Order: sequence, then structure tokens, then C-alpha cells
Amino acid sequence: MSDGTENGDDKPEDTAPPTEVWPEVERAEHLARGAALKWASGVFCRPEHLERLSQYRKRESQRTTSIHSRLKSVVQSYLEGVGWGLGQLREAKAELKEVSHALQKACIESSRNAEGIKSLETLREMSFNHCQLLAAVSNLPRVYSVRSMVSETERLVESRRLLEAHARLMELERWQDDILWQLHGGAGPARTSGNALSAEDEELVTAYFSGVGRLVEALGKEIWAVVSSGLALARQNPTPFVSAVRIVEREEALDRALLEERSGAGIHTRPLPPGRPRCWRERFFQVLDEAVSTRFRSLSYLHTRGPGLAGHLSALQHGIVADLATVQHLLEHCVPPHYRLTGAYLRASHRCLQLHLAQVSSWELESGEIFAVLNWVLHIYNSPEMMGHPELMAEMEKEKLGPLISLEGLEQLQSKYVQSVRKSVSEWMHKALEVELTDWQRDQEPDTDHEGFYQTSLPTIITQMLEENARVALMIGESLRDQTIQMGLYEMENLLNRFREALVHFGKEHRKEPSNNKNKFYLHYLLASISNCIILKASTESLQNQQSSRSASQFSRTPPNPLAALDRAVRRACHLVMDQLLLELQPFLQGFMTRSWLAHGDPTPKLCQVLERHLELYSRVRPPCRQRLQEESQWLTVVEYVRAVMQKRLVCRSTEERKQLAQRMVQDDQQFRELFHSLEGEGSAPDVNPVALLPVLADFIRLKDPSMLTLEVSGLAAKYPDISEEHVSVLLDIRGDVSRDMRGAVLDLLEQSAPPLPAGYRPIFTDILVPPSTMTFCLPHAKCA
Repeated sequence: MSDGTENGDDKPEDTAPPTEVWPEVERAEHLARGAALKWASGVFCRPEHLERLSQYRKRESQRTTSIHSRLKSVVQSYLEGVGWGLGQLREAKAELKEVSHALQKACIESSRNAEGIKSLETLREMSFNHCQLLAAVSNLPRVYSVRSMVSETERLVESRRLLEAHARLMELERWQDDILWQLHGGAGPARTSGNALSAEDEELVTAYFSGVGRLVEALGKEIWAVVSSGLALARQNPTPFVSAVRIVEREEALDRALLEERSGAGIHTRPLPPGRPRCWRERFFQVLDEAVSTRFRSLSYLHTRGPGLAGHLSALQHGIVADLATVQHLLEHCVPPHYRLTGAYLRASHRCLQLHLAQVSSWELESGEIFAVLNWVLHIYNSPEMMGHPELMAEMEKEKLGPLISLEGLEQLQSKYVQSVRKSVSEWMHKALEVELTDWQRDQEPDTDHEGFYQTSLPTIITQMLEENARVALMIGESLRDQTIQMGLYEMENLLNRFREALVHFGKEHRKEPSNNKNKFYLHYLLASISNCIILKASTESLQNQQSSRSASQFSRTPPNPLAALDRAVRRACHLVMDQLLLELQPFLQGFMTRSWLAHGDPTPKLCQVLERHLELYSRVRPPCRQRLQEESQWLTVVEYVRAVMQKRLVCRSTEERKQLAQRMVQDDQQFRELFHSLEGEGSAPDVNPVALLPVLADFIRLKDPSMLTLEVSGLAAKYPDISEEHVSVLLDIRGDVSRDMRGAVLDLLEQSAPPLPAGYRPIFTDILVPPSTMTFCLPHAKCA
């Protein structure tokens, strides 16, 4: 193996130059030697392995021979390819020499022929002049008749003989085109840059045929006048309109033919005549749009604002429908089918309506005007009486015209409508409240409804107004209805807040002069106000139920809460009613727990008369506030009765007086029960009957054995857990027979067994304050030193 490597190493050393041109060869040799040594050290690591040295040498020499043979074959094939390439290069060189000789011969022949062509220039010039003279002679009759043809065509245009005029005009244009083409050299045998039409010649021809341009303008003016008055002509004589359309189609065909000819290849392609292409079909539809716009401006623009807006929209509706019927049934048959004239008129009308309604929407409109616009846009325009007509539905679907007013514009209009209605509603509510406050000062009872309940005109006005606004808004759509209801609920809440403030002011004015005859129906109007609130609550709930479920998410503001404002107003009115009851009961409450009352019971019948009169008036209030007032009057009576007991105006001196006091309290309880017996069958009974407290207090005072007071007090505290030590102490003082030890035991027991207030329990004793006890000065009187 080492010999083969050394032999291979000899060749590069013999052929390589003295300088190191191939450093990779030397590096490869070092790597090969290192790999061989590594391999030999791994194979012959033991002496016994040397026996196979001859086998390894033979195998490596065979491998080296194989590699040499493959290298020789590769070099041989490479040399053969190089030889073949050199042969191809020799053949190409020979062919290039032949081509070069041929080109030199062609150049010599070409230079000889160029000298011969110069002798033909004179002949070519004479031929071109002959062609020009021939064209001039042939065109002389046409040139002389141009002015007469122009005059005759002008007369035809003026008399609206449009087809004849257009035929003459086409002939004149053909003459002009032919002359220009011949002057360009199109009739000659060849064209050169020297034969091109000069600017002076072109100006001369243009000036001579200037009447043709005027004819084009005059004819176009007449055609567009006919097209713009097509609706009127269709009902009388559509022949001029048909002639105009035929001329437009002729012009369109000429434009198309000239453009196709110009697009063709060749040096003899004619240039476009002056003024071409005319695009009269496009102009036809532009004139149609202008005619529709003019038609819109002529449709009752007087008195458009204010009440006249609805009439203006109605005039638009009838005018558009009539024009569309004329176009569809008359004009559509006067034009080719591909014109789709009905669709074009629809598009033009729709665009004009969009612009006009955008202008109308920008005005400062009232609610009625906005309603007219919204109703016309959303309902009338697409109804069967207008664009939704069965004969127009197919055209509407093809055109896909889109909305008259964008979604954003509709939202702005609806917002303006709601704001306008809100302003009106706020003014009406303010006036209604002023009327209500004036009614409170009347010297007569409030009106009653068919059920006998007090009421005023306020809830009827408010309810009818809000319901009517919601009903009108629903004619436009649910969204506007929901916004209108939401606005009404906001205004209702504001009204109820002002109403509550008015009640407070009404009560203050009455308290200043409670005996003034001017306010003798003060209580009646308070009760009427409560009934009004109940009616308004029903109306408010009805309005809230009319709203769709998605309306709440459409408003970013805090949603209105008129029911809470109603509840506050009702509570304030009920509080004022109870204040009035307390004011009337106060003179009689002073007579309780006195010796006179104990002997005769004088104040109780008069107090019951006041209560009976109030309860009779409460029956004029709508439920459930009627039951609430009756219950509150019952609580107030019992609380004030117990408060009178706690004043300690009467202290019993004996068992007989305690028995008499208890008996009087039981008699008062019986009268109160007879007075309030109707409450048991109406509404839900309270958890704690306040009247039941009086017999319990009577039993406490009547108790003969003071040692049983602890048991009695524990039962009293179990029924009325809000009773305090001060209250029990006053009751013990009223008995007048309780010793100090017994008092301490009772109060200690009460303190230890004070139960918490149960859920839903309404306290009685909490609002009853016990007057502070006055301690007597115990030192004897003495003179000052």
C-alpha cells in the first residue's frame, strides 16, 4: 500500500511546477498517509496478525489497479469530447467565412441598385401629382355643392326632420373624410414623409367644411331636446323620439366602425375624422339623467318645508310613478332592448331622490316633518303603490339601487325625531304639571272615576301622550318605537321628580297655615296624587313591556327608572297624609292617660271620628295604596297611643285604679278594633298587629301579683323584641306598686333575655321615646348662710 501511494506521489512531483500551485494535492497525500498508518496500526496490532500481510497487500494492489483503470477511462472520454468540440468550431468558422463573403457581395449589389433608383424619383413625383390632380377633379362637384348641402341640412334640422338631416350630415362628413384622406396621399401608389398633409391644407379643408361642425352641434342640440322631452312626446307623438334614438344608434355604429378600422394594422389606416368618437349613446343617458333631475325640480318645490313637506313627498310619489309607467309602457318600445330604459330611469330617479332627501334631512325639521320623511323612505317608497309595484319589482331587483338614505342617515333622522318629540313631550308635561298644581288650589273635591277613586287630569294627559307617541313611532319601526318609549320614560322620571318636589312644597305651604280654608281639600288632593301615581305606574309598566328585548343594549346612558321615582313620590304623598292625620289627632292625644280620660274616656270617640273620616277618604285611593294607608293609620294610632302612655301622665295609686286603667285601655282597644276591622279582609295582614299591643299592656297593668311581673315582661319581650328597659320602667312606674328589688329583677331579666329582632319585624317601640325622669332634690330646704 505504501508503494502504491509513493508511486502515485511521483506523478504530481514530475508534472507540477516548482511553485506550490496545487497545495491540496500535498494535503491530500498527508491525509492519505495518516489514514493508512492509522488503518495499519489497527489491523497489525499483534504479531500473529502479520501472517495476513500478503493477503492485505494483494487486495490493496488490486484496488489500486482498478482505480487507475477507471481514471484512465475517464480521461480518455474527456479527451474525445474535447476533440469533437474542436471539430465543431472548425466547421462553424468555415461557414462564417462563407456568410461574410455573401454579405459583401450583397452590399456591392445594393450600392449599384441605389444609383439606379435615383432615376425613378422624377417618375414617382409626377405620379403623385397626377393622383392629386385626379382627386381634385373628381371632388370638384362635391366641393362646389358643400355650401348648398349645409344650408339645406340646416333647414331640415330646424324643421326637426332629423333622419333626413342626419343622412345629409353623414354624406358631408364622408366627403370631408375622403378629401382629407386623399390629401394625405391615401389614393397614391405610396406614401412618404414628403407627401403628408401640411397644416395649411388641413386648416383650409377644416375652414371650408366648418359648416359641418355647426350642423353636428345643431343636430345634437335638437336630438337632446327631443330626448329630454321624451316623456311628453311619448304621450303625444313618439316619432321624434324614435328618430333621435335611431340617429344615436347610427352614430354609435359609425364610432365603432371607425375605431375598428383605426385599430387595424397597415400604413394606409385612415385617421379618425374630427370630432370622433362622439359617444352619443353615453350622452343620451346623461341627457336622460338631466331630464329626470329637471323633472324633480319642477315637482312642487313650493311650500316644501313645514306642513307642505308631506304634500311635496306625495307629489314626488305620484310624479315618479306616472313617469315610470310612461317609460315602461311607451318609451321602452321606442328604444333597442339593450337600452333597458326603465332601469336607467329608475337609477336616475333613485339618485335624484338620494340627493334631494339628503338635502331635506339637513334642514331643521319638526317631528311631523321627520315622520313624513321616514315613513316615505321606509314604507311608501318600497310599497306596491310605488317601487314595490309588481311590474317594477323585476327591474328593482336587477338594478340593486340600495337605500335612499344610509343607515347612518336614518339613525340621525330618528335621533332628531326623538329629540323633537322629547322637546314637545317635556313642554306638555310641564304644562300638565302646572295644571295639576292649579287643581290642588281648587275649592272643591278632586274628580272621581267610574269606580269612585280620586283622580285628576294629569295621568290621563301623560298616558295618552306617551302612548300616542309610541304608536306613531311604531308606524316607522320598532327601533324608533323603542327610542321614543325610552325618551318618554326619561321624561316621566323627570316629571315624577318634579311632582315629588311639588308635593313637598304643597305640604310645607299647608303646614304654615293648616287652618286656612284655601287648603281645606289638602288631604283630598294628596289622595288623588297617590291614585294618579298608581295609574302612571300601570302606564309605565305597559310602556316598558312594549319595548323589544334588544332595546336596552342600544342606549349607552343609564336606563330610566320611573318606577323608582313613582315609589318615591308615593311614599312622600303617604308620608304627608300620615302627617295630616297626626296633625288632626294631636289635640285628642293630649287627653289620653289623664284622670278625665280614666273617668269618662272623652277623647277616644272624637279620635275615632277623625280616624273614621280619614279611613273613609282612604277608600277613594286605588289599591294597593288604600290598604297601605289604612295600615299606616293603624300603626300611627297605636304608636301615638303608646307614646301617650309613656308620658306617665297617670300613675296608679291603688289596685282599683290599675284595674280601671286596664279596663279603659281594653275599651279603647275594642273601639280601635271595630274601626279597623275592614283591614282583616283586605290585602295581606301585617306580621304584627299593632292593635294587639293594647290588651297586652292592659294585662301588664292589671296584674295583681307583682311577683309575676318577670314572667309577664318575658312574654312582652318575646312578642315585641324592640321594647327597651326604659319602656318597661315607665310601665312599672305607671303601676305604682313595684318595689325597688322587683324593678331591678325585672330589668335584669329583660337585659339578659333581650332577643334579636327577627327578619321582617316592624318595630313599634323603637320610634317611641321615653321622656327623661326628673329626680327630686332629697336635701331639706335651708337658708343661705
